[in-house]
Amino acid sequence: MNKVPLTVKGADKLRAELEELKSVTRPRIIAAIAAAREHGDLKENAEYHAAREQQSFAEGRINEIEAKLSNAQIIDVTKVDAGGKVVFGATVEIEDLDSEKRVIYQIVGEDEANIKDGRISIGSPIARALIGKETGDTVIVKAPGGNIEYEILSVSYI
Repeated sequence: MNKVPLTVKGADKLRAELEELKSVTRPRIIAAIAAAREHGDLKENAEYHAAREQQSFAEGRINEIEAKLSNAQIIDVTKVDAGGKVVFGATVEIEDLDSEKRVIYQIVGEDEANIKDGRISIGSPIARALIGKETGDTVIVKAPGGNIEYEILSVSYI
């Protein structure tokens, strides 16, 4: 399977969620199942069925996170010497040349992307246009509403 890029922060967040699921959520669900079993007939026991459903969800999420971490290529952007070029993990300030609107994005893996937090996926049209460019370059992003031209104002690796 191909390695999936992940920032150090993204990997830490997944590890924390995994630890929470294994050490807090899983034992809580097991206790809920045990308590529901004590109530007798399992066929009509809503608490039991709800707890089993939670268990199924939690175990699925544990498996999903473990798979993501095992296939991750964790990249510490602070240790990357990219020579001012936009690379995975870089934080880029860009300006829309038409509207003069400025935005700051960090280029991250698909699982870490959250546009509200300024993190865009490496596979997004904007990120693909920015990769390999540097401060002062102009890029054209093919968007559904037409092409958008951006100027790269700064590139940092934090």
